[in-house]
Amino acid sequence: MQVLYINNDGSGFADYVSVEPHTNVAAFFAQKVTSGSPADYLIRVNRQPVAADYILQDSDRISITPTKIEGAA
Repeated sequence: MQVLYINNDGSGFADYVSVEPHTNVAAFFAQKVTSGSPADYLIRVNRQPVAADYILQDSDRISITPTKIEGAA
């Protein structure tokens, strides 16, 4: 299945990516963000905050935005 992944870390990008059925948000985060803790990111699906155990559905839109910007005062 495919979801729209909006990565707001660094320069940011959006693209459709394939994910295995029954993939939850925590597993998706672990695959896409190799460094950092989920506590340092705002993770939303279809513009709504979700729990880590939320199972992604076909055509969901998931955004991952850092809450701490490196170098910011």
